[in-house]
Amino acid sequence: MRNFEDDPTLQDLLSVDQLERLNRTLSSLCQAPVTIAEQKTTGAIPVEFNLETVAWLSGGHSPEERSAASELVSFLMMFVAKYRLAANLHHDTTEASYAELQRQNDALKTSEARYRALSDQLQQKVDEQVSVIQQTQQELYESARLRSVGQLAAGVAHEINNPIGFISSNLRVARDYIDDLKDSLPATPDHEELFRDFHDLLSESMDGTRRIASIVADLKTFSSIDQADYTMCNLNDLLRSSSHLVQTEHGHQLDIIERLNELPPVAGHPSRLSQTFFNLLNNAAQALSDKDFGDRKGRILMQTQMGTDSIQVIVQDNGCGIPDDSRARVFDAFYTTRPVGSGTGLGLTVARDTAHAHGGDLTINSRQGAGTRVTLTLPIKAR
Repeated sequence: MRNFEDDPTLQDLLSVDQLERLNRTLSSLCQAPVTIAEQKTTGAIPVEFNLETVAWLSGGHSPEERSAASELVSFLMMFVAKYRLAANLHHDTTEASYAELQRQNDALKTSEARYRALSDQLQQKVDEQVSVIQQTQQELYESARLRSVGQLAAGVAHEINNPIGFISSNLRVARDYIDDLKDSLPATPDHEELFRDFHDLLSESMDGTRRIASIVADLKTFSSIDQADYTMCNLNDLLRSSSHLVQTEHGHQLDIIERLNELPPVAGHPSRLSQTFFNLLNNAAQALSDKDFGDRKGRILMQTQMGTDSIQVIVQDNGCGIPDDSRARVFDAFYTTRPVGSGTGLGLTVARDTAHAHGGDLTINSRQGAGTRVTLTLPIKAR
């Protein structure tokens, strides 16, 4: 859009169609035809804008008519120029706002890259610690690893929680501001496209903050796995609650089959067990989403059963299964087969360590393309 700080021409102020309409209108108002053109003709008088001649007006019944018509055109051009000036100002302001949002989005991407690098550093530290502990004995390894990762995770969670909170809040406020701004501007196609872009940018940024918050929550769970007090737990109730949360997470589209047999109360950590059940069910749901079933449908089986001195919790799906080259590493902290940013790689690690903290065990049977069966075994008596 041309900047009107320069002297405008007649073509800048009026399009060809507008000029033709103006000529017809003035001719109807006067007693003889009137013509406005950029070239001077015999008897034509100037049409001025900001003390500069931008056109010449000829025709009319008398010099008085020509003079009146010229004054009217100059008056109209003043308002045309004001409208164009306002449009230019709005365009420049919108571009500046968009550039600022782009800058903030780039800053968020840079921040995400820093946190990803920090996650890699945490993985390196854990691997180094595991390498040392494996030279001694398994129980010492478990204890030292939990303590080391717990200290790192607690520090990371504390440092991330505060900034991610106000970032998320500011993004929500920015989205409200955009809605207010949209109501105050003309509903043009350009404006509609611009506001859609703004909403998309803010939605992506808010998804990023939720992802970071989820990572922090997993780290906090991983770091405090053996710090809560035992209480008597109803495993079936915990499974049902976790199933409801997973259904909500996936839009209530999952086909979860419940086969929950009557169980005695078990001493344990309700929050840790609930987190474990949620992780197992959510993994199963993701396995279903990664497989094309055609006319069939993906299903998840959630089952409990009693043995002589233990309880088994089974989560089974007919999803994509675990690749052969990944099965040996499924319990490694921060290892995931999902795309970057789609998972933390802590779900099965937390589940396995939760089972061990309760004196039980976690086993996985999986075949690529056929599905996965996860069995959590817990002793009936407290450890």
